[in-house]
Amino acid sequence: MARKIKRILKSKTTLEGAGVKLKRVFGAREVPMFDPFLLFDHFGSDIPDDYIKGFPWHPHRGIETVTYMLSGEVEHGDSMDNKGVIKSGDVQWMTAGSGIIHQEMPKRYSGLMQGFQLWVNLPAAKKMIPPRYRGILEEQIPTLEKEGAKIKVIAGKFDHKEGPVQDLVVDVEYLDITLEAKNTFEYTPKKGYKVFAYNIEGTGYFDDELIGPQHCVLFDNGNVVKIKSHDKLRFLLISGSPLNEPIAWGGPIVMNTREELEIAFQELDEGTFIKRGNSVKVARGFYQD
Repeated sequence: MARKIKRILKSKTTLEGAGVKLKRVFGAREVPMFDPFLLFDHFGSDIPDDYIKGFPWHPHRGIETVTYMLSGEVEHGDSMDNKGVIKSGDVQWMTAGSGIIHQEMPKRYSGLMQGFQLWVNLPAAKKMIPPRYRGILEEQIPTLEKEGAKIKVIAGKFDHKEGPVQDLVVDVEYLDITLEAKNTFEYTPKKGYKVFAYNIEGTGYFDDELIGPQHCVLFDNGNVVKIKSHDKLRFLLISGSPLNEPIAWGGPIVMNTREELEIAFQELDEGTFIKRGNSVKVARGFYQD
């Protein structure tokens, strides 16, 4: 049984950080529809003033942030002393766990600077695990080409290729797919997993619905996901195992109860938010300038 469309969302312009203009695909209003995913942003512009103020120092707890750059560069620094630059085609997979404070500052870029950030919720039993930071270079991401499709495997496994991000807290598959015109792509997610697609460019039939750029398609339960390109089409296809747990969301911190949120913000005020000695500084593939 092919998966039917459950909902279609059009990304909406919003301001975040110190004044970064971006497209919010989904967020708090859509919880728990996308469980285990909390938020998905498409940022990018060819006007530096739209992004140059960036995302200065801010905390996270209870989630993972996944940043994927299509073009441009973002400088990263955090409370574990990690620092580096996420460049075109690179991925940063950051597990905030018990708490991290970081900043993400886009650098001025000639042309269209664009990328994506996905928030993955952590289960209650893993909310307070040690923070972990992993930087993946573009050349570490496996790519396969077959039947008019080019598939980059960022996380999970497709065909015989396995993504470079291993040992995930929540099982996630993350694919970047380009289809030549009039080609069909089929994907069989794991049983019960939530699946959504985000159209970056071009038009195509997601199930039987013609979808244009900057639209997100959430698929219903079923087996095979079928997508057919009308013209050349590029989209992200992301799936994950739902947590089915209560959510207490306070800005950059996502816990299970209001009490846990209050503790987190109290610790921020008292300077005890960062649990020293409870972190993993660097993982394989970490880039550093």
